[in-house]
Amino acid sequence: MRKISTQVLSVWILILFGLLAGTAAVAQSDSGERYRPLLHFTPQRGWMNDPNGLVYNNGVYHLFYQHYPDGSKWGPMHWGHASSTDLLHWQHRPIALYPDSLGYIFSGSAVIDQVKRSSFARPDKPAPLVAIYTYHDPKGEKAGRNDYQTQGIAYSYDNGKTWTKYKNNPVLKSPGIADFRDPKVNWYEAGKKWIMALAVKDHIGFYSSADLINWQHESSFGEKEGAHGGVWECPDLFPLTVNGKEYWVLIVNINPGGPNGGSATQYFIGSFDGKTFTPLDTETRWLDDGPDNYAGVTFSNTGARRILIGWMSNWSYAQEVPTYRWRSATTLPRELSVRLVNGKPLVSSRPAAEVRTLEAAKQSGRGIASLTKALAANRDSLLRLDLTVPAKDFSMAFSNDLGQELVWGYDAASNRLYIDRHASGDTGFHPDFGKTSYAARKTTAGEIRLICIVDRSGIELFADDGLTVMTAIYFPGKAFNKATIVKGDVTGVWNLARLKAVTK
Repeated sequence: MRKISTQVLSVWILILFGLLAGTAAVAQSDSGERYRPLLHFTPQRGWMNDPNGLVYNNGVYHLFYQHYPDGSKWGPMHWGHASSTDLLHWQHRPIALYPDSLGYIFSGSAVIDQVKRSSFARPDKPAPLVAIYTYHDPKGEKAGRNDYQTQGIAYSYDNGKTWTKYKNNPVLKSPGIADFRDPKVNWYEAGKKWIMALAVKDHIGFYSSADLINWQHESSFGEKEGAHGGVWECPDLFPLTVNGKEYWVLIVNINPGGPNGGSATQYFIGSFDGKTFTPLDTETRWLDDGPDNYAGVTFSNTGARRILIGWMSNWSYAQEVPTYRWRSATTLPRELSVRLVNGKPLVSSRPAAEVRTLEAAKQSGRGIASLTKALAANRDSLLRLDLTVPAKDFSMAFSNDLGQELVWGYDAASNRLYIDRHASGDTGFHPDFGKTSYAARKTTAGEIRLICIVDRSGIELFADDGLTVMTAIYFPGKAFNKATIVKGDVTGVWNLARLKAVTK
């Protein structure tokens, strides 16, 4: 063999490194795009976490969200913005709120001042859209102060296209508590005032205001109630009515301390008199027992409907998932209601009615034989499956040609649903990601009605008409194109539909 000169060898080494770099570039150029959901909202680029400022106005739903546009991990927070007329097809809008001298723009809410009782109402202007958010001062945090989170205000007269920050921000300063954030504001008609639910370390503080500027503390809740495995965040307070009786629901997000580790959302049901929230009991209940639904809040100005959207991830591994150009998605919109189970009120969470408009190529049948045949013929990773199974051991698998699979089902002995993603694809980025997640049923009924919605990289599972819900993300090497019943039976009529993508 001819001896290769040092110069030639150097050239070949450079070429080899170039090829390797090119291969890496190809792998990285995908940037996780093969994982980008086709049904769920994602940012075009950069980092996203909590939904913020969910509000409906003049036929448009606004979704603001925690956003770092210059990187795919958490950074200086902005309010990203998207809008939709149907809660499904979202149009990306320019960033709504940027950090300023008071700090990053953390989570919050938005309202329409239809009663024109805020300081921003003008006789010559339409009812203002008002955003109430947390300022997080990184310099104060670094200096070890405990007052670095305050509440600010911004307003818009053109339905969220442009925003003006209130010149005398902040409107609510910290009393010396480091975790003092995530204001959720609603109009309280009975008292003709605005009510703010605010996360205060390990409890919720309630404040009131006549003008959205001057706030006074009314009461606190939660220091001794509920789960306390981590800090409380992103509250929401609203009424729901069943059989003519009004109940008040308080949503509280917690991180860590969720039922399957990491972050999750708990709720309480009780009464509210404009000052104090009084729970019916102190039992800890979860709005979603799966590993990947956090910081969910509801839209303002939707009348009797309570529509929630959550962040489809978990702080345990959100910054490590194998996407690079973008990170995180939101859940599909869910409609909340109260159901009575053995006389006890519980919150039910079901896909919003609008999700039905995505259905195509529908099939229906009865029993397991026809469903098995329909599943075998289904070659699409986007589907909705409605079925009823006996409360006996049952499981299904969604899989691909690489042998990767996501298994979900019901364990009769423990009366729990579960999602097993240990073989679902890329799980190595975090030691807990591949673990099986469990969710206790809220009923012992002999049949389980199930709704399963599957996307490229996420599943939303609703059981017993939404009393038990599980959300989980996954990252298969190829889209799941096979569905099989692993164990169990199907009773009654089932419905299977391919879903139309809403993103490209």
